[in-house]
Amino acid sequence: MDYPITPAVRFLREKKIDFVPRLYDYVEKGGTRESAKQLGVDEHAVIKTLVFETNEKKPLIVLMHGDREVSTKALARLLGVKSVEPATPEKASKLTGYFVGGTSPFGTRTAMPVYIENSILLLEKIYINGGKRGFLIEIEPKDLCCLSEIREVEVGIDT
Repeated sequence: MDYPITPAVRFLREKKIDFVPRLYDYVEKGGTRESAKQLGVDEHAVIKTLVFETNEKKPLIVLMHGDREVSTKALARLLGVKSVEPATPEKASKLTGYFVGGTSPFGTRTAMPVYIENSILLLEKIYINGGKRGFLIEIEPKDLCCLSEIREVEVGIDT
């Protein structure tokens, strides 16, 4: 299968992590629901890579189930900061080197702490962005440990 060689793919290859490339037709504003539908997988196993900033302008990444949202209040409390909000698309692109809709936690331009919703680690397989719109990679959650500075959190809320 022909798939894009993104910084995320290079990162995974360098770390010798096996993955299965999963391509789909990117739909603007389709989100995880659209990719899950096209790939025939549970949206709960499609993992969003979200870039946030604290009120002190410190960037961070949160990995969240496709069918859940991040409670920014709970996250701010956990981090001991006043507030946390999503980074602007421009800022997120600058920090990660990826376009929104194609953000991967692997091979980001700037090293940032990664917070993972702990229930993601209980899944058998996950589908996470491979660094390009319309390109997910299927990996085992345990392989996320290759990310430096990863912490488990419980900040998900049902949508």
